[in-house]
Amino acid sequence: MIRVNGEEMPWRGGMSVQDVLDAKNYTFKMIAVWINDEPVERGEGYSAAPVPDGANVEVIHMISGG
Repeated sequence: MIRVNGEEMPWRGGMSVQDVLDAKNYTFKMIAVWINDEPVERGEGYSAAPVPDGANVEVIHMISGG
C-alpha cells in the first residue's frame, strides 16, 4: 500500500511514478512529484522512478500565470 496525496492506493511490484499518475488520472502538464520527501526528476524520469511499497507520494499541480 502507498499513500498518494494522503489517500491510500494499492501498490504492485515494479510500480513507477508514471503508473501512479495514470492510475489517479493526473494529466496536468505542470506537476511536481515527491516520493518520501525526495523530488523526482520531471518528464521521462517519471517512467523510470520506482515507487516502493509503503511510500508517501505527493503530487502537486503547479499553476503559472501573470
